[in-house]
Amino acid sequence: MSDLNVDLYWSFRSPISYLVTEDLKKLAEDYFVTINVTPVYPIAIRLPDFIKKAQPLFFSYLIRDVMRTAEMRGKPFGKPNPDPIVMDEAARRAHPDQPYIYRLTRIAMAAKRQAPILPLIDEIGTLIWSGQTHGWDQGTYLDEAVRRAGFDLPALDAVAQNEAEALDAAITAHQDDLEKAGHWGVPTMVFQGEPFFGQDRFDHLVWLMRQHGLKKWDQSTFNSDR
Repeated sequence: MSDLNVDLYWSFRSPISYLVTEDLKKLAEDYFVTINVTPVYPIAIRLPDFIKKAQPLFFSYLIRDVMRTAEMRGKPFGKPNPDPIVMDEAARRAHPDQPYIYRLTRIAMAAKRQAPILPLIDEIGTLIWSGQTHGWDQGTYLDEAVRRAGFDLPALDAVAQNEAEALDAAITAHQDDLEKAGHWGVPTMVFQGEPFFGQDRFDHLVWLMRQHGLKKWDQSTFNSDR
């Protein structure tokens, strides 16, 4: 039995990306499903004027909605420390100097060359968004999160630094593919050419996958297909 495939467009600065990752991880563990994680830069990098032009209530509502969704689902949530995007608050746009988001996205791309990275984005996303009082960038926290996902941070950092141009080209291609799929935001899950934006569209995604033969994994099914 072959897996069904989902392309997941995901950003380290997106709290709703963090919220949906656990569901997608469980889906991939329990069903014949492959989640192809395609990291992209946050919208503040991709569309620099988006935040400046957006209705101010958009962001206050987003945070309120994310907080209550996390509480409803029993997931830890808090303001990231530090924010993966350094903002120029006066200009309402991303600061030219970005010490965090480029590194995070590039190491995810470097890891993607080695193995599926759903566990990696889950671990790092949780580190950033779960409301830790310590800075996620301090000490060995990031190194430990990457190790729990089965990767080596110094090795990934070396690739991220030495091959930044090639990795950014691949990230740009992901961003183009996201728009071609029919959306611009993250998380967007694409299955059979259909985009599903946001953690609140996860059930819609599963509904469509069931129409295409979504099957739960179990040992008896595995044995019968061998």
